[in-house]
Amino acid sequence: MQVQVSKTSTGLTVVTESVPGVRSVAVGCWVATGSRDERPNEAGAAHFLEHLLFKGSERLSAREISETFDAIGAQSNAFTSKEYTCFWARMLDTELATGLGLLAEMLQRPAFRSGEIDSERRVVVEEINMNEDDPSDVAMEAFIRTAFEGHPLGLPVLGTRKSIGAMSRDDIDGYWRRRYGSGTVVVAVAGNIEHDRAVDLVEGLFGCWEAGDGSHDPNPPAITPKVHVVRRDTEQLHLVYGGESINRTDDRRLADGVMHHILGGGMSSRLFQKVREERGLAYAVHSFSMRFSETGAWGIYVGTTPANAHTVMEILTDEIRHLVAEGVTGAELERAKGHVRGALALSMEDTNTRMIRLGRNEIFGLPHLSLDERLARIEKMTRTELADNAARTLVGPRVMGAVGPFESKEFQGYVA
Repeated sequence: MQVQVSKTSTGLTVVTESVPGVRSVAVGCWVATGSRDERPNEAGAAHFLEHLLFKGSERLSAREISETFDAIGAQSNAFTSKEYTCFWARMLDTELATGLGLLAEMLQRPAFRSGEIDSERRVVVEEINMNEDDPSDVAMEAFIRTAFEGHPLGLPVLGTRKSIGAMSRDDIDGYWRRRYGSGTVVVAVAGNIEHDRAVDLVEGLFGCWEAGDGSHDPNPPAITPKVHVVRRDTEQLHLVYGGESINRTDDRRLADGVMHHILGGGMSSRLFQKVREERGLAYAVHSFSMRFSETGAWGIYVGTTPANAHTVMEILTDEIRHLVAEGVTGAELERAKGHVRGALALSMEDTNTRMIRLGRNEIFGLPHLSLDERLARIEKMTRTELADNAARTLVGPRVMGAVGPFESKEFQGYVA
């Protein structure tokens, strides 16, 4: 693992990982902004911008951008979260200058042409419609809004049909000018690349870009027990049940991930065995954690027949209680360690996955650990660490978001 980090003269951060023996290179431009950084008139602007920057710059049309990516055989896309936005491309190593040049052009000189804004506005509304037709997505959104109610982290990444419909060109341009700039961007590159060449390319392609604002509102949310059921006459109740967890820089994050693998991360996990294999109460059941700058959340997703809803909830609460009271077994810990070792090794074989790890670590100030360093930390992990983590993260206030033929009050007893 050969990770190197440099600052350019314009303030951009460049982080690279050289991967000998491959002919591909993946590059991502990570912008330290997301839905939590939007003002009321900008709800959904971070994600809207993700779309609009592909619609053309002052120098290139949307068609020219897509045709050039196609001509060099590149894969390209973008994704938006609550705290960052990433524009990426993966291509043959000899085409890095062209691919990175397109990303630099898109980010620095967006055109925001009225016709393209209106066209893409309709596309984003269709994306919102699609998500609202998926009850599992609606349940997750209800969980997040309930957990972080009244806090910027509770805002939906996509915005709403109303906010997207009302957003003007000035709103979009204002958000871009405020949040995008050299001081808010990390350029991550993984593959067949020399660090100095990547730095030289970024220096030449990004010019004298102004800094931009990469700060976030640091106030942590206060999670209170609450249930939010979106009532629909669905064939299944889709529910997400959980509470507050650790933030993204907490030293317990590796232990937290292993704990959730044991609880509900795979086919041998407690929840999969209890809910699906032994009782046949659900097709999909899993636990997860999400981490942000100052806080985090853990949750369990289940889709089950409405008649089985309370049986499933009793199993979930029992398994959480047992994990907190008794910890994990030695066999469970060894299986989880083996899973993490294998997943880490497989992830090292893909340049895009390496680039994503580089970008996230750098933008949030996390250490760039080698595979051997991460494996060593996993091997040292003990049952006591996991028990302590469970006792700290699984015992706080609970919240629930769900979609199905119920009223919220029918599940209030599980969060009180």
